[in-house]
Amino acid sequence: MFKRVRYLIFLRDVLVLAVSAFGGPQAHIAIMFDLMVKKRGYLTEEDLIELNALCQILPGPTSTQTVTAIGFKIGGPNLAYLTLLVWMIPAVTIMTIAGITISQLESTEFTRFIQPMAVGFVAYAGLKISHKVVKTKTSAVLWLLALTGSLTFGSGSPFAFPIMLIIGGAFTALKYKAQPIEEKKGINIRWANFILWAGFFVFIAVLGHFTRYRPILLLENFYRNGSLIFGGGQVLIPFLYGEFVEFKHYLTSQEFLSGYALVQSVPGPVFSFCSYIGALSMKEYGVGGQVLGAIAASAGIFLPGTFLIFFVIRFWESLKKYRIVKASLEGINAASAGMVVSAAVLMFLPLEMNLLNISVTVCTFALLLFTKIPPPVIILAGLVIGFIF
Repeated sequence: MFKRVRYLIFLRDVLVLAVSAFGGPQAHIAIMFDLMVKKRGYLTEEDLIELNALCQILPGPTSTQTVTAIGFKIGGPNLAYLTLLVWMIPAVTIMTIAGITISQLESTEFTRFIQPMAVGFVAYAGLKISHKVVKTKTSAVLWLLALTGSLTFGSGSPFAFPIMLIIGGAFTALKYKAQPIEEKKGINIRWANFILWAGFFVFIAVLGHFTRYRPILLLENFYRNGSLIFGGGQVLIPFLYGEFVEFKHYLTSQEFLSGYALVQSVPGPVFSFCSYIGALSMKEYGVGGQVLGAIAASAGIFLPGTFLIFFVIRFWESLKKYRIVKASLEGINAASAGMVVSAAVLMFLPLEMNLLNISVTVCTFALLLFTKIPPPVIILAGLVIGFIF
């Protein structure tokens, strides 16, 4: 009985996080420290730092994996899956409604300031990530190659981005001898969750190939992206823009930019942006089809990271001592940063090249860089100005 009450209190706390945590993974982790560690004592500061570090090096949404891993630590897989649902549902619901609403409007002129503002947000994210991860000549070269490769090949195939990540990680893995040696013990691996992740990957790919049913294809598309994204929601943007706007043309650049700007004003996981894309990708199938598309996209983007954190958390203590694992992260992170910067360029190109769009992009970037105005306030101001003028 005590455990059940404790689990309900924990899920209530997760819901509080889901409706109040603005600002992305960095802000989310600060709120988790206050609520999960200091106020409730679900885990120690060291435990939370360790879990967050583990989630940062796994593909998938960092904040979602961290809060899900806390649920796993407290109550095992069942509580962890409930934690995932409670955490994602508010933001996913909001972004699904936003996607359906945008698709029903005859004019989205009121979002004309939001679109260049979205480019400013992505450019700022690219600067922050690059400053954090590009610290050596090798990482700088990989950053530049990823930036160039994204601009050159990003619109040609949805596989261009994951290939660049893999190449970047493999290149710096060769430098593993520069990492300090730690005493290692044998790794006891339980493969169930890895088999679940890989088996589902193959199953939906085969099912999508034979059925060509768009919700299944969306599930596969987002599951693939969710299995290959390192670095959080900002890194997801070039993958999604390249695949759904430039390659498959499910969304217009205007719709994509409007949605990305709107998700900045929504609490909870930035990956909820995928539900917006899923809804708009099914706009010709009616509202019911759009809801189905949003569900498929959300399940696809959130499940792989969940399966993988359940898999790795059981042997993380042993795995993190291997130098080749640590060394590969330098290349993965550098390539990710280059791709985010390239996304800002690719997203700006479809906009009309005029003084207004350039000024709005630059002003948004400057506000984020030099002030502490919360992103939701900036976005809401842009919407209000769009309605008035």
